[in-house]
Amino acid sequence: MTSPTVVVFGSLNMDLVVRVERAPHAGETVAAESFLMNPGGKGANQAVACARQAARVVMAGRVGDDDFGVALKSALQRQGVDASSVQVGSGSSGIAMITVDDAAQNRIAVVGGANAEVSEADADGLRTPLREAGLLLLQLEIPLPAVIRAAQVARSLGCTVLLNPAPARMLPPELLALVDILVVNETEAQVLTGLNNVDASNAAEAAALLTRRGPRDVIVTLGEHGVVWHGPLGTRSVPAVPVRAVDTTAAGDTFIGALAALRVEGRSMDEALAHAVKAATLCVTRHGAQASIPSRAEVEAFEAGVC
Repeated sequence: MTSPTVVVFGSLNMDLVVRVERAPHAGETVAAESFLMNPGGKGANQAVACARQAARVVMAGRVGDDDFGVALKSALQRQGVDASSVQVGSGSSGIAMITVDDAAQNRIAVVGGANAEVSEADADGLRTPLREAGLLLLQLEIPLPAVIRAAQVARSLGCTVLLNPAPARMLPPELLALVDILVVNETEAQVLTGLNNVDASNAAEAAALLTRRGPRDVIVTLGEHGVVWHGPLGTRSVPAVPVRAVDTTAAGDTFIGALAALRVEGRSMDEALAHAVKAATLCVTRHGAQASIPSRAEVEAFEAGVC
């Protein structure tokens, strides 16, 4: 019997990354230090992160019939991700324009392109891969009706639903009711809870509040302050590992992909969170999006060195 699959339904973008000493002010031009073009998109990043932690992964979504679309599918396949469910439409693939400054902070503008064409019919097409899946991984860089429909299909098949509600936005109660695991950063937690601010001091409160909206487990990521998890056994925290960050672009996606990979293979939430924190920690010490996501062997070596 093969191990369960993670099905990722979401966005694929080509990231156009410019490194600068500092981000320009309005109307200002600054000299850039370097330019990098590499595959990205929250969906594809999380799919690669799952695959690099040794999970079987199916990616579903849309790309355009341009050179970027060909490159995005090929990049997934090189990482061992099954990209046969990525549809090719007419027009442009998704593009993300990213500036990264010397403080490792990023600013991102996204052109949805083909991602905006993902439909409820595409979600219905997930029924076959979801029958063999242990977890469906969702984000919000594709249209919300498609996300809701995918969660409905997964729930009907008894498949765990993990939602990363990024970019941050309010969510309809019907979607939250379909989610088993909700992973949010401070901004997303603030938007969803209505609290004036969410940080390490009140992340546990925010997580507990969100579990009352439907999810069984809520995880709040806090960057250098680690993560807080609220679930059936109460609230726990996992500290971050201090490192010198150079680029935070795919840290959240790395954390979520690693978490999904370990959960689908049957690891406890405690084990999965500890591993995911270390995977994200390694990610921020490297440049790029998918290029910065560590392998399982690298994370395990890092764990051995830290423990």
